[in-house]
Amino acid sequence: MQPRLYRSRSDVMLGGVCAGLAAYFGLDVTLVRIIFVLMALGTGFGVFLYLLLWIVVPAEGAAPAASGQGVGGEMADRARDFGKEVSGALSRPNPRMGAFFGVALIVLGLIWLANSLDVPWLRWLDFDILWPVLLIVGGVAVILRRVRGN
Repeated sequence: MQPRLYRSRSDVMLGGVCAGLAAYFGLDVTLVRIIFVLMALGTGFGVFLYLLLWIVVPAEGAAPAASGQGVGGEMADRARDFGKEVSGALSRPNPRMGAFFGVALIVLGLIWLANSLDVPWLRWLDFDILWPVLLIVGGVAVILRRVRGN
């Protein structure tokens, strides 16, 4: 039986999308979260993709949809559940989420500050170069981890 993609209910910061993707692909959940943050900050696509996956991917342990319900009814149920989950996530935020985004904001602030100082040996620090380099380094780290069997 093929493994299925689910949103995690145990390792949740917002909707469990990143933890579900990490479990499905055998990756570290922190790496997946960093990739989503970079995509959100770089182009904004990460926010759209996360929300789309939050709606489309079923929660871990969710009952399969009834066969007579149809695609429209199933999507309506998922959209209704999504609304409930968003209101729950906003009313009871995960404490780890604040720390994660705090660190991300500090790192981004340091990068922007270093870029603004116009120090000659920091001129290589350009966002047009930095994002692709970070993605390449992340990809290499994932491949090396898979090759080593971790």
